[in-house]
Amino acid sequence: MTSDTQPEITGDTAPVGFQKHDHKTCVAAGLSAAENRCKEEGLRLTPVRRRVLEMLLQEHRALGAYAILDRLREEGFGSQPPVAYRALDFLAQNGFVHKIERLNAFVACSHPGASHSPAFMICRKCEAVAEAQSTPAKGVLGAAARAAGFEIERTVVEAEGLCPDCTEKA
Repeated sequence: MTSDTQPEITGDTAPVGFQKHDHKTCVAAGLSAAENRCKEEGLRLTPVRRRVLEMLLQEHRALGAYAILDRLREEGFGSQPPVAYRALDFLAQNGFVHKIERLNAFVACSHPGASHSPAFMICRKCEAVAEAQSTPAKGVLGAAARAAGFEIERTVVEAEGLCPDCTEKA
């Protein structure tokens, strides 16, 4: 079942991560959004949580918990795995980061605070990750779920391929 109509990709729904942009503004905006939301909802954005989010915002690629822990250790935040895992759990539960299942790693959310179903495009060469909006409940998966009487609560959509930079180099 395919559709002749394709969703329009606009600035708000364009994949974030592969396109050229002002990266300093991107990181600052992500941190500001997290700080504001934590303040509004009475959440604690501890120095470790803030630093982990900042690391992920700076990368635009997924980082594993142990890579994050190594960086935290170098910066004097602690060397025990729970330090990284607790920060990542908080950030994921509150929608500031997403887990990339295929890589068993985490990436900063490109649309923090927005209710959305992200889809991830993962470059198999450089491991850059771009986040796009997805609407699986409206597509073929949604139709199959409705036919089976199944209610979709969460989806993980991950596609592997080559990013624009790696495609040009190939």
